[in-house]
Amino acid sequence: MKSLTQFSLALAGLFSATLFASPSRADAVEDFYKGRQVRVIIGFGAGGGYDLSARLVAKNMARFIAGHPTMVPQNMPGAGATVAAQFMMQGAPRDGSVLATLGQNIPFDQVMDPNRGETYDGAKMNWIGNANEENNVIQIWRESGVTSIDDAFRREIILGATSVNGADALYPQVLNNVLGTKFKIIGGFPGGADLNLAMERREIDGRGSNTMSSIRATSPQYVSENKIAIILQMGVVKDPSLPGVPLITDLGRSAAERSVFELISAGARIGRPILTTPDVPEVRLKALRDAFDATMKDQTFLAEAKQARLDINPIPGVEVQKIVENIVRASPDVVALARAAVVPGKAFDCALIATDQSICAIK
Repeated sequence: MKSLTQFSLALAGLFSATLFASPSRADAVEDFYKGRQVRVIIGFGAGGGYDLSARLVAKNMARFIAGHPTMVPQNMPGAGATVAAQFMMQGAPRDGSVLATLGQNIPFDQVMDPNRGETYDGAKMNWIGNANEENNVIQIWRESGVTSIDDAFRREIILGATSVNGADALYPQVLNNVLGTKFKIIGGFPGGADLNLAMERREIDGRGSNTMSSIRATSPQYVSENKIAIILQMGVVKDPSLPGVPLITDLGRSAAERSVFELISAGARIGRPILTTPDVPEVRLKALRDAFDATMKDQTFLAEAKQARLDINPIPGVEVQKIVENIVRASPDVVALARAAVVPGKAFDCALIATDQSICAIK
């Protein structure tokens, strides 16, 4: 009888503690997001792959965040998403009320420019997830007469880019410096839709970076009507759907060249990211990452993505965070080589750049 009384008292105490305890973590998240508008900053113009992906992911994520906030997309193009990155670092509230999608090469740009840390720090931002890991490609309008990367060694090819810092300028510039290709880069386009229009008008020959899922989503006729040629892919491993298209690392003639190509290709794993500001409370960051992961498995979202012709091959936020940190903390020798490779007209001479000469000797 005594033990039963003790059990009853303990149970009552537990109930009382539960009743009067501080709100649960879930309640805290719900209290913050309920009735709130969450801004979704898109670092590119409307109509491109980043824009379509961010809007679709954010809209569906809201269903999995306690409190179900209203997602409000806002395009903030400029300098290859650097304008948006600076806003997320310096202007946005650091409370989880502002999300963003930035260019996948934002961390690499930071490594290339020692002063970029005053503008933003990719490693300090909180990465929520990448909806689609996919290789980047250089696409060329077939009417230009260019059909393979070999043509880039023989003639000038004009490529459009969003900025001198974006991936669409980075890849051709590195190829020019390291291998001697003859790409001419025209920057300043607000986004993918503007680049496509310029390509169709024959103002440029092609784009220095895109993805096949973006092409299928925004311009499916390019593929169905064989209007473009894919001449190179950038990523960690070759895309099996592009068996005849070389991977940029295949072009490296030495360990030094391959190390540079590997570093600039690492952004492919960052893909079409969703992130938030630094210093977001851990409970909200976890809620956002959980909501992203749930969205990637949701049948409604997957059906909408299929209808929009957007491929989904997600990477969780914790893993994207590690990828970003690895890029930002790359070997000083590899960073020195990569910095030389992105400067127009600068000679890529490994022996003059690297402190570890072994990297220059390996073929």
